[in-house]
Amino acid sequence: MTTQVDYYEQLGVSRDADGSTIKSAYRKLAMEHHPDRNPGDPEAEAKFKACNEAYDCLKDPQKRAAYDRFGHAAFQNGGGGGGHAGAQGFDAFSDIFESFFGDQMGGRGRGRGGDVRRGADLRYDYEITLEEAYHGKTAELTLDVTQTCETCEGSGAKPGTGAQTCGTCNGHGKVRAQQGFFMIERTCPQCHGMGQVIAEPCLDCRGEGRVDTTKSLEVNIPPGVDQGTRIRVSGEGEAGARGGPSGDLYIFVHVARHELFQREGTTLAARCPISFTTAALGGEIEVPGLDGEVHEFRIPAGMQSGKQLRKRGAGMPVLQGRGHGDLVVQFDVETPTKLSARQKELLAEFRETETGEECPESAGFFTKLKTMFGE
Repeated sequence: MTTQVDYYEQLGVSRDADGSTIKSAYRKLAMEHHPDRNPGDPEAEAKFKACNEAYDCLKDPQKRAAYDRFGHAAFQNGGGGGGHAGAQGFDAFSDIFESFFGDQMGGRGRGRGGDVRRGADLRYDYEITLEEAYHGKTAELTLDVTQTCETCEGSGAKPGTGAQTCGTCNGHGKVRAQQGFFMIERTCPQCHGMGQVIAEPCLDCRGEGRVDTTKSLEVNIPPGVDQGTRIRVSGEGEAGARGGPSGDLYIFVHVARHELFQREGTTLAARCPISFTTAALGGEIEVPGLDGEVHEFRIPAGMQSGKQLRKRGAGMPVLQGRGHGDLVVQFDVETPTKLSARQKELLAEFRETETGEECPESAGFFTKLKTMFGE
């Protein structure tokens, strides 16, 4: 009887290793024992196939969970192995649901003669500056993805060979079995629903029709994107197995915090400190906008702290639309903390001339206090 090596031991990882650790260990071993690097070495080829088998199981969460529970018996006879009637029963009911609701729930295109598996969607988080959000940009991304194997052109078969109709299901991808009063239809354990089997799998992709790779991609970030904007790039996700359609790439935009501006939709807001003399006498200030223009704000005499002025059309562009929002500046009156002797003298003279009409709000407040306490 042949002893089967534990999959975790085969890859040299612990049983609680995460997906990235398992993938890294597999890549290292596959590169070391690849037949192209060890021509005519049957031992290296056997190790290459063994680590492929181990990785094929452990990279799939469902297969890994079954293996952790039942070991190699999980994949014998197309089910949970002997002595695991409970697991087989669950699989049977799972196949019933899959048969009736697979098209709606499975996210796959199913049809007679096979199971076309669409590749997984990918998420990519991308941070940009507020200036880049205003003008838009072309982002250059580097992605770790699976792509269609060039050696076998996605067929999964060794060049010069091809897939054959599965003899277990006759190409239907499903098999039927009597279970009590019920006729159960389930995925074919031989071809795993594909309807075809590959006698000689491609050595580069291990019969999957896709390989792990790193690719560069240019994506247009349109003007006006905001925090959390999602950009969908069709067909740039993981490649499907054996020529199946690729998934999509979803880019989630994150806008970095700006030193001057805060954003509220298409409105740009800024806080601007002004001296108390400018607030009292009025004046002009200039604020550079993200549009490259310098915007002038005329401060009326008697400007109070917290008041705002608005410049129409100087804010953020409307995403995939026309026009811009506004630029809003809030003015905070700053009280001087360092005064020369002459400045203090002038302020003392000003205080002696005050009548209370200069600052009606503060004068009114103290009048209310006196009235309240009967003074």
